[in-house]
Amino acid sequence: MRPVLVDSNVILDVIDGDQRWAPWSSTALATIADEALLVINPLIYAEVSVRYDSIEAVDIVLPTHLFRREDVPYGAAFLAGKAYLQYRDRGGKRRSLLPDFFIGAHAAVAGYRVLTRDPRRYRSYFPKLDLIAP
Repeated sequence: MRPVLVDSNVILDVIDGDQRWAPWSSTALATIADEALLVINPLIYAEVSVRYDSIEAVDIVLPTHLFRREDVPYGAAFLAGKAYLQYRDRGGKRRSLLPDFFIGAHAAVAGYRVLTRDPRRYRSYFPKLDLIAP
């Protein structure tokens, strides 16, 4: 089974106990963890880390025995830049690259699936990605 890049929104739903999304995110995360390797990258780690005061606390929530940590490949960084250009050409207002572009590009370049509860941007900019979403 192909590895799965786990979007931070799924992890944060579980951590925060989000009333709307935690049940779906918890079930999806547990199911996928039984079937495939879970992967995070530095952007996902950073997005989760804002909830914590220390790196040790983040490492407890994102243990390496459950989440393999990978750097974003340079080819993915290039692809993220191209997705950002499309975003800007379509009227996007943000002046910096969005984490979803790096996450989607990382998955695309590595051939991974993406576990997310917010597939909109991935579908728009990475239409060939295999998404696991509600």
